[in-house]
Amino acid sequence: MKKLISKIYLGIVFLFLYAPILVMIFFSFNSTKSKTIFSGFSFRWYEALFRDEILMEALLNTLLIAVLSSVAATILGTAAAIGIHNLSKRVKGVVMNVSNLPIINPEIVTGVSLLLLFVFIMDPLGLDLGFVTVLLAHIVFNTPYVILNVMPRIRNMNVNLYEAALDLGCVPSAAFRKVVLPEIFPGVFAGFLMAFTFSLDDFIISYFTSGTFQTLPIYIYGLLKKPIPLSINALSALLFIIVILTLLLMNLKDTRASRKSQLAYENEKQK
Repeated sequence: MKKLISKIYLGIVFLFLYAPILVMIFFSFNSTKSKTIFSGFSFRWYEALFRDEILMEALLNTLLIAVLSSVAATILGTAAAIGIHNLSKRVKGVVMNVSNLPIINPEIVTGVSLLLLFVFIMDPLGLDLGFVTVLLAHIVFNTPYVILNVMPRIRNMNVNLYEAALDLGCVPSAAFRKVVLPEIFPGVFAGFLMAFTFSLDDFIISYFTSGTFQTLPIYIYGLLKKPIPLSINALSALLFIIVILTLLLMNLKDTRASRKSQLAYENEKQK
């Protein structure tokens, strides 16, 4: 009985979470503009999506910012995590608290602060807000998430492996590339994915630091002043499907890696 109740409860939770998305995907195939009456199956809004040049430009801007900022944040965050790990315990605690501030700080405060900083620096130079300021802002708020993901992997790593690599003749850069990086890579990759997702989704900080530069969330916000076209449903459906496929592929990869490790352990045990 308890199992049945648990399953029903789980089903209700999933229904509450995913019903709005399923309704959105369902009506993205509607042949008319109605958001409540399904008049027939059609790819009309998907065709309209790829014909909308402004929307496609905003999407490309968003993807470009997300990729560049997450790569930069991953490099900076990984280097910062390694540096923080080597600090003394007291200093490490202070630095970690400071690095976590952008995460717990309200986004509107971060957005306004970055806007004031960029204006203070760029106004005397005669420069305007745009692609560069949005990219820098995204790197700023993405880097702490990478640090948070990499730090546990560094803590769990056997430091003797790095020292053994040095003793065996590796230079520090080669020891890092061949020993440290493979050990902490799951955390680095998780940090990259988290940074990419937050960058893709961000509106508030982008809104304050973009000037005339337009990302997808800002473009959609501009549409709120008039009826939203159903091509936005089509775009949201495509993004949702891409995210689901990515998660499935990651889980499949992890499952295979776990099976390989388990098989290797069992084979070693039998010897």
